[in-house]
Amino acid sequence: MQMSDSRGEIASAQDEWAEFGLTSEQALWQQSRDGPNAMPVDRRPAFFDLLVDALREPMLALLVVAAALYFALGDLAEATVLCLSVVVVVSSTVIQRGKTERALDALRDLSSPQAAVYRDGALVRIDARKLVVGDLIFAEEGDRVPADCDLLFAHALTVDESLLTGESMPVSKTIRTDSSRPPTPGQTLYSATLIVSGQARARVRAVGAQTQVGRIGTSLGAIHTVRSPTQQQIDRLVLVFAIIGLSSCVLVTALFWATRGTFVDALLAGITLAIANVPEEFPLVLTIFLALGAWRLARAQVLVRRPPAIETLGAISVLCVDKTGTLTENRMAIRALVAGGERWQSEDGSAIPPAFGELLRLAALAGEPAPTDPMELAIGNAAGPGEVSRRGILVRRYPLSAASKARTYVWRIPGSRRLLVACKGAPEAIAELCRLDAREKSQLLGAAAELASSGLRVLAVARAQFGSIDLAESELPPSPTDLHLDPLGLIGFSDPLRGDVPRAVAEAQAAGVRVVMITGDHPATARSIAAAAGIDNRSVLSGDELSPLDDGAFGNAILACDVFARVSPDEKLRLVRALRDAGEVVAMTGDGVNDGPALKCAHVGIAMGRRGTDVAREAAQVVLLDDRFASIVGGIRLGRTIYANIQRALRYILAVHVPVAGMAFLPLLFGGPLVLSPVLVVFLELIIDPSCTLVFERQVTGTDVMGQRPRARDAPVLGIGEIGIALAEGAAGLAAAAAVYAAAWQWGLPDGEIKALTFSAIVGANLALLALNRDGNGARGALRFNNPYFWIISLMATLALLCAMYLAPIASIFRFASPDWWASLAAFLFPMALATATRSGVQRARRLALRHARA
Repeated sequence: MQMSDSRGEIASAQDEWAEFGLTSEQALWQQSRDGPNAMPVDRRPAFFDLLVDALREPMLALLVVAAALYFALGDLAEATVLCLSVVVVVSSTVIQRGKTERALDALRDLSSPQAAVYRDGALVRIDARKLVVGDLIFAEEGDRVPADCDLLFAHALTVDESLLTGESMPVSKTIRTDSSRPPTPGQTLYSATLIVSGQARARVRAVGAQTQVGRIGTSLGAIHTVRSPTQQQIDRLVLVFAIIGLSSCVLVTALFWATRGTFVDALLAGITLAIANVPEEFPLVLTIFLALGAWRLARAQVLVRRPPAIETLGAISVLCVDKTGTLTENRMAIRALVAGGERWQSEDGSAIPPAFGELLRLAALAGEPAPTDPMELAIGNAAGPGEVSRRGILVRRYPLSAASKARTYVWRIPGSRRLLVACKGAPEAIAELCRLDAREKSQLLGAAAELASSGLRVLAVARAQFGSIDLAESELPPSPTDLHLDPLGLIGFSDPLRGDVPRAVAEAQAAGVRVVMITGDHPATARSIAAAAGIDNRSVLSGDELSPLDDGAFGNAILACDVFARVSPDEKLRLVRALRDAGEVVAMTGDGVNDGPALKCAHVGIAMGRRGTDVAREAAQVVLLDDRFASIVGGIRLGRTIYANIQRALRYILAVHVPVAGMAFLPLLFGGPLVLSPVLVVFLELIIDPSCTLVFERQVTGTDVMGQRPRARDAPVLGIGEIGIALAEGAAGLAAAAAVYAAAWQWGLPDGEIKALTFSAIVGANLALLALNRDGNGARGALRFNNPYFWIISLMATLALLCAMYLAPIASIFRFASPDWWASLAAFLFPMALATATRSGVQRARRLALRHARA
């Protein structure tokens, strides 16, 4: 159903059905009795479920084993610290996953189906879950029936009930003529079925679990948590590291046991290395970033129905958009009329001369009795409510089709002995239906082109008097071409371009996104609007020009043109397929029933939230809540930012595990004092985990993400170059920590001081890697004050390190001996300097390589 600019009221005041709806007070009372109109759905995981899920993490299992071993050794202090650490890590995981579930719940709420219902004397759109028994609903082509209903009015109504019956053929519906008998299935609308054609008004008789679909246990969830390609990549990566960690655990345990001491000590050393090797943060980062990213996009009016679609949103290279309502305001006003040799045109909405009354009356009759489309409403308002109310009885409707871009209505008019035929549509279609000769056709199309060249949307109107008033519908010709129509005139509508469109188009083009306008309007209208929007309009192709082309010529044509006019839904689908075959990542907007195939075929289908049909919304991965083009571009920008932050977090995780794993293994290899224990690894994890979920998730990108070309859709989340940079930075941190360890050992410092200084270097390396990876500018952006969470975590980590090194009760748990302050400071800062120098060197080398490649 079409929506007006207002989110609420969508019908004109002349709708005689409005008085039969419920009031808000009646609806609230009814809902308190029957409950919400909601299908049975899987419950959100409870706290206990999240807790059990968190405890399944391999790292936590290793920590529990380590705590048990410390208890067995009688080291109660270290065992207690490990147990407390497990509680902290589990609590953090449960909180973050709970936050993720709440974000997904919010997305489910936003993507809940809508229903058009008569409330408080007006036809409004509401959340379908708020429907109650007794509500009077309106439904038309493309709508999903929101509840079980008894039909009160039906016009040419057919319904797809395959969800319930399995039958693919649409079922015709009629109203009940005998109120003393219960309604039959043919007189009933069932929840979750789809209106294929026609219009209906119906009274709700069952909601929620009491509906037919509710009783058979069918659930229509709107948010599906499927594994994205990136998640699958990360799953494989974590599996590889898990195998490496387990193998190293077994190897180190055997080596330590054979050369150094008891089996329990050997097992603790092996567990430490295994914990250091497994980047268990990878899956957590993706889950949280995608869910919270989807919520952030929804706040920006871009509802991602499936969070993994965020990955593709940032990779869009071609954005195909409708003109009406997306680039323009969908606020139609009549600005030009041509009829009977007279012409009227106005820019300020001055009064329409009476001479055009018949043209407007026929245009109003060539539409539905209770219109909701902005263009139909403009015609009805101009014709006057008195004219519209004297429609008579509708005998037959010839709907809009791909073959005929016109609508024809046959009426029995009170006081007349003949049928009145009213038709309106594209000027080319009216010219064909009226069977004009070459001269007449040229005059009509020339006048239409003149209006269209100024950006007006142009409709032609035709009429006929046909047969006798007693003529049956079956006696009417099967095609409107046999109705002997005569052209009456033209109507030009203005639909202003949205003020933010030119800037948004320029931003998209600067980001390497090609903006393609696809419209059903006249080519001259399309050219004018494209010029105002900043879309290349040097070439405009119409559907008639595209249709005869073979696939090769079609593919070449669409690559050289950004404006397409008079395009049918089938041609839209062909356009999307051709662009995909050309290697583009395609986004397509749509709002109608026939847009479903094109939306499904596109990499990112974008449905209109206000004026889109349920069919379009269900076919799309993304729903545009405010129907604005600028919101699409904002969604691309935010999608790129979210993906860039995921990459930075993963790069940091990969880099930070290098010095941790290295310093768990090197002392074993060279026979020196051990540095890391499970307790110290947990200390590091308490820095790494919040860094990922707080710092990177909230990082404002330091680079211009909209100044870069779109990434390839199948590109790995971390390419070879990104992995190489992460490993190089991690190796720099490891080298610094190893140098501190070697120097302290060479100087003959006590084991406790060696351990404290080396651990200080590892923490310094950790914070340096966090600073370098949080911003796309690396070393230049490391100390920017654009993320308070980075500074909070850095300060807390530094204070915790000082307490661990210089407060005796805590130092004894970690088996530290307090080193000299200057030595501690040097050990802490040295890895930062080395990691920063490494990043600067890598960036300089990449710039030189690029310069050399261009030369």
